[in-house]
Amino acid sequence: MAVIDVQVHAYERNHPGRPWVGHLHGPQSASGEEMVAAMDAVGVDAAIIVSTFNLYRYDPSYALEVYAKYPERFRVVKPIDPANPGVEDVVGDWAKTKGAVGVRLMLRDEQISDPTDMRLNRAFAAAGRHGLPVNFLCWGRLDAGTEVVRRNPDTVIVIDHLGLLQPNQPPALAEPWADLPKLLALAAYANVRVRSDRHAPQPGVRRRRPTWLAR
Repeated sequence: MAVIDVQVHAYERNHPGRPWVGHLHGPQSASGEEMVAAMDAVGVDAAIIVSTFNLYRYDPSYALEVYAKYPERFRVVKPIDPANPGVEDVVGDWAKTKGAVGVRLMLRDEQISDPTDMRLNRAFAAAGRHGLPVNFLCWGRLDAGTEVVRRNPDTVIVIDHLGLLQPNQPPALAEPWADLPKLLALAAYANVRVRSDRHAPQPGVRRRRPTWLAR
């Protein structure tokens, strides 16, 4: 049984050649080499690198560099901008990129957060046409997220972080599970998957190398 971490963020230290555009909670770097060492230490065979929007926005170049160096260990998901008029071409080009296995869309205040916006749904539909699952960040906005799911039955949609807000630092939420019924209700949609945040290899399970989709 292969152990695959379905979301990691690989990134370099901040430097002029590839400057950070924001902040990420975590260590000062999580390079490909550091990631592989950490995976080996806990028995993780492979991982999906979700290029970090907080640091690199829509540029997946570092994640692709890590994939190129360790093609047996990684695949890549790229954030896309639904407001980009050429988003359908962006998705189509990404689908042809070696190592690409999905895209990421987010309901964020600085992006399109209206689930009825044609631009957002156009991006979801494009991903579906090209056979790319969408990692969907809609935590704290599961009502809006559910509407997006309803409008895009032909696209595989992976709900990031259980769809539940998870603060990076204290204080903890008073009712952290308040939206759990909304998450569970998504089981009615055949195209929905759910991704949690905790990954642990099972003791005693014999590991094997993963068989990747040919991309």
